[in-house]
Amino acid sequence: MPSLDFLVDRLPTPIGELVVVADRDGRLRAVDWTDHEDRMLALLRTQYRGREISLTPAHDPAGLSQACAAYFAGDLHAIDDLPAETGGTGFQRSVWQALRGIPCGTTINYRELAARAGRPAAVRAAGHANGSNPISIVVPCHRVIGANGSLTGYGGGIERKRWLLRHEGVAID
Repeated sequence: MPSLDFLVDRLPTPIGELVVVADRDGRLRAVDWTDHEDRMLALLRTQYRGREISLTPAHDPAGLSQACAAYFAGDLHAIDDLPAETGGTGFQRSVWQALRGIPCGTTINYRELAARAGRPAAVRAAGHANGSNPISIVVPCHRVIGANGSLTGYGGGIERKRWLLRHEGVAID
């Protein structure tokens, strides 16, 4: 099986340094925080099991880093249509696709996420798939909250989740 050579860039944001990983066709493969880079690499290895992954430093691959920077600068829709490609199971990919359908400035709960992914009874599985999302922010897992409105789990930390939601105009207590 051929190895995967991904391009990696880093950019500062108001809530920490972001790692942007793209393939040579200009599709996002991972977006995460540098303080969680080990987890990001583990997720990539799991998704592309059996394939060696290399990361080559690159400045703004396919304009993806610039689009992420624009999002943080206030152009909230700059990331809406960025091309993305993931590994993962069919169910995980259906959850990640459902996440991309959550409009900026809104939230849903895990039950609704499971329903949007086509498996309404699989609430816990949808939550697990949400937590395994390799392309945070662009595949907006931060827009999923608890049924009672609480800010539950976010791989980048609850304070980042709170910041992202406020940045997008969601009223958070």
